[in-house]
Amino acid sequence: MAKKQFKAESKRLLEMMINSIYTHREIFLRELISNASDAIDKIYYKALTDEQMVFDKDNYYIQVKPDKTNRTLTISDTGIGMSKEELENNLGVIAKSGSLAFKKENESKDGHEIIGQFGVGFYSAFMVADVVTVITKALGSDEAYKWESRGADGYTIEPCEKETVGTEIILKIKENTEDDQYDEYLEEYRLKAIIKKYSDFIRYPIRMEVTSSRLKEGSDNEFEEYQEEQTVNSMVPIWKKNKSELTEEDYANFYTEKRYGFDKPLKHIHISVEGTVSYNAIMFIPESIPYDYYTAEFEKGLELYSNGVLIMNKCSDLLPDYFSFVKGMVDSEDLSLNISREMLQHDRQLKLIAKNIKNKIKGQLQSLLRDEREKYEEFFKQFGRQLKYGVYSDYGSHKEDLQDLLMFYSSKEKKLVTLDDYVSRMPEDQKYIYYASGETIERIEKLPQTELVAEKGFEILYFTEDIDEFAIRMLTNYKEKEFRSVSSGDLGIESEDQTDNAEAGEEEDNKDLFEAMKDILSGKVKEVRVSKRLRSHPVCLSTDGEVTIEMEKILKSMPNNPNVQAEKVLEINKNHEVFASLKNAFEKDKEKLNLFTNLLYNQALLIEGLAVEDPVQFTNDVCQIMVSSSQ
Repeated sequence: MAKKQFKAESKRLLEMMINSIYTHREIFLRELISNASDAIDKIYYKALTDEQMVFDKDNYYIQVKPDKTNRTLTISDTGIGMSKEELENNLGVIAKSGSLAFKKENESKDGHEIIGQFGVGFYSAFMVADVVTVITKALGSDEAYKWESRGADGYTIEPCEKETVGTEIILKIKENTEDDQYDEYLEEYRLKAIIKKYSDFIRYPIRMEVTSSRLKEGSDNEFEEYQEEQTVNSMVPIWKKNKSELTEEDYANFYTEKRYGFDKPLKHIHISVEGTVSYNAIMFIPESIPYDYYTAEFEKGLELYSNGVLIMNKCSDLLPDYFSFVKGMVDSEDLSLNISREMLQHDRQLKLIAKNIKNKIKGQLQSLLRDEREKYEEFFKQFGRQLKYGVYSDYGSHKEDLQDLLMFYSSKEKKLVTLDDYVSRMPEDQKYIYYASGETIERIEKLPQTELVAEKGFEILYFTEDIDEFAIRMLTNYKEKEFRSVSSGDLGIESEDQTDNAEAGEEEDNKDLFEAMKDILSGKVKEVRVSKRLRSHPVCLSTDGEVTIEMEKILKSMPNNPNVQAEKVLEINKNHEVFASLKNAFEKDKEKLNLFTNLLYNQALLIEGLAVEDPVQFTNDVCQIMVSSSQ
């Protein structure tokens, strides 16, 4: 029997395809099962147009049968089979697909879509097999044929015996090597796992003979093993069912079965779209944050199915980064896939699905915020940080989508509030949305800088996460109200008792004192001045310019420290006893002024949570004050 050569491609092309196109060898089983499903679909299509044919779904199935003794794995189907000519055309020409040709001739009916379109998946069998044998008998034919190949060297076709219509693909599994264990493709548990992973929702039964155990007859504690045929796939995916048929428990069970997380889903989103691009999706907002969420190992993305067949475990293109916490899947018949089915072409359909998914997630979060506030707060405590990153990233291009979803702790409400909550409560005379930054709520509440704003009765938002201020700076304003830090040089709070002129006079009268203090702190502060914000505290730091002290701290903690400095201003409370001591020292004891100035500056640093530059000198200064006060 003469060996035939592959018509379209060379040995090198086949080797490159086997070794390069597919990421994981286990994909071969997905491809062969998909082809088997296609073969049954073709009979289904024939039955739709041939009144003489009756399609009884119970008679159609796919069987997977491992044989460890002979080291073979057989995938058989009761599908349409192939003639000799079809064997030549479909298996003799690499990258030619019989399914694709059939699809062009027979438009999809009754919601069925043929999976295999690329004519390459069959050859993935050579990743795990030395020899691939195909025994097939076409519908309406009395003849059967055997196709056999050992790889890129070529193939043979010869007549054979086969009683029933359909196709058997017999793989002679490779021997193990030091690097690769091919035995796994003969193990029941491994084959079942691969089928459940990739082909669980193929619409025809996938049967396997599996080993089970039962109590021996007449025995109370002895068990015996026996073989039984089981259907290992679910067949009907949950996302193809009507929403009205499904309960919360059904969705929760699906979440657990798919191992999307060890928690419970906080909310689910079930989408069925028909139109320019048709797809189904079930997505979940998790209850708690994954342990690796903020690590480099975390992979975002939704499972992607093509007509019920898993194509990608994590399709990152379907989710924006700021919604990367969402788990779930998308199933579409309309996506353009490349020949390996593993990588998507970045086409219009994918972008349409991604855009719609983004809007659905946003809508669900808005609904949760509006209708189930406590649940939303639970969600935000887990994933709010990611939304803030979304506001800051990509130069603020997503801020309009996310600003209404943000929450911050409120000085008045003593709980999380939205920006809309804050603005809706603002008094008419309040110009800005005020915020204060610090490591914890408790520390912020003690900040001297909050005194004047709080005295005016204005609400303050507390920023306790490193991303907060950066995100707000990217927003710049909300509903035409600008954000303003309580540490800002200008709080925009007008004096009601005409003390501004008096304060200006104080500033002028003490100009020499403040210049002297500035010289003592040369390079550390931009200015020393009378504070308009302090009431009970003696000193604080404020800032001029765009960079605040909290931002400086965060930037300094980065691996590639950009050495960005805030323009610090040392503010002195003229109504505090310390101010009189400063004036007295300035007039009578310049050495003591130096001591007082450094102490106040270091005190202001400590209040801000900044490191004292010279701790030894600071402790010596404190001791000196203690000694002098006892004399």
